[in-house]
Amino acid sequence: MSDVVPPEVRPKPAVPAKPPNVGVPSPSNPFPPQGPGVSAAPPSAIPVPIGSHAPSHAPSHALGLSGPGHAGAHPPAHGGGHGHGGSHTSGGGSSLLGYIGIDTIIEQMRRKTMKTGFDFNIMVVGYSGLGKSTLVNTLFKSQVSRKSAGWARDDKIPKTVDIKSVSHVIEEGGVKMKLTVVDTPGFGDQINNDNCWEPISKYINEQFEKFLKEEVNITRKKRIPDTRVHCCLYFVSPTGHSLRQLDVEFMKRLSHSVNIIPVIAKADAMTIEERQEFKQRVRKELEMNGIEFYPQKEFDDDMEDKSDNDKIRETMPFAVVGSDKEYQVSGKRVLGRKTAWGIVEVENPNHCEFAQLRDFLIRSHLQDLKEVTHNIHYETYRAKRLNENGGLHPISANNTQESNL
Repeated sequence: MSDVVPPEVRPKPAVPAKPPNVGVPSPSNPFPPQGPGVSAAPPSAIPVPIGSHAPSHAPSHALGLSGPGHAGAHPPAHGGGHGHGGSHTSGGGSSLLGYIGIDTIIEQMRRKTMKTGFDFNIMVVGYSGLGKSTLVNTLFKSQVSRKSAGWARDDKIPKTVDIKSVSHVIEEGGVKMKLTVVDTPGFGDQINNDNCWEPISKYINEQFEKFLKEEVNITRKKRIPDTRVHCCLYFVSPTGHSLRQLDVEFMKRLSHSVNIIPVIAKADAMTIEERQEFKQRVRKELEMNGIEFYPQKEFDDDMEDKSDNDKIRETMPFAVVGSDKEYQVSGKRVLGRKTAWGIVEVENPNHCEFAQLRDFLIRSHLQDLKEVTHNIHYETYRAKRLNENGGLHPISANNTQESNL
């Protein structure tokens, strides 16, 4: 290679210890080729076969440099105006000359994710008797949430909101998901419900704190357990009139720390007309009070997302019916609620919007719920905590090793 290039134009190494094939910046060529196997000679002086990518990124071609050893001495190696051959596009991308296998990355990610599994944590909040546990069991078609049989005569109604979580590993099609359902018995059941959202807010922040402390450890776990609440289903009573003050206060105070999805519970208590009027009234009240529910408009990534999410926002709050009992309808077994005038089919879109909620929550936006939780809500909490008192101090190595056992 040194015989091809005239000695007077060969770049001199700045440090004698460097290999001779490593280029050095100069006023005429601020970005010389670097690394093993890359010649320090001007790329225009070296004939390269078509399809080679090394000279196509050389700065002397890209910048149109000229000098004593460059001016008109050698034509572009690829015959192109900018020195880029047929393997390159004008926009900087590359059209491949053969199969590489980049498209297998998705399959690699799928296999790895199927081994580790998923975590999804959902919280249900609302007055007692609205069918919160039943709806969650219907969503996941299994007994994943505890069911309360109501208060017995000798039972004492708790004075504060209790937080109870139960976890299950459910599997479908070889995909495992650890589902955690967080219930909030006692919410709204007191005569005085002032600040009854505080235990819930405290629980959400505690999960952020757990994750943050694991992150700042000197020796971190290979996979940090994720107990952060990814979604909060807020159950609105089917009054047919308007939101209660407690509904407004809860969603206003927690909408910036968790993804809130409002649903109208036991929608079969209203007629179709009453349901539509109530939905419009609820949407208007949420807008008037500045309450942001998921999916938030500012988080739409592109026009396609915006179009899809606009349709969802126009449908919310979902008017749903939950049931884990099956009945025979037209020769098929369906989930539903049996009444004196017929059977309300849970998954029939003409009867309620349960199917739309399920598709939205699980089949189209589950991963986005997790990403918004991590990138928006958790990052907001993390930035606030690290700005307090100079940030968190890493846990000692001994404590970290014990916690990882």
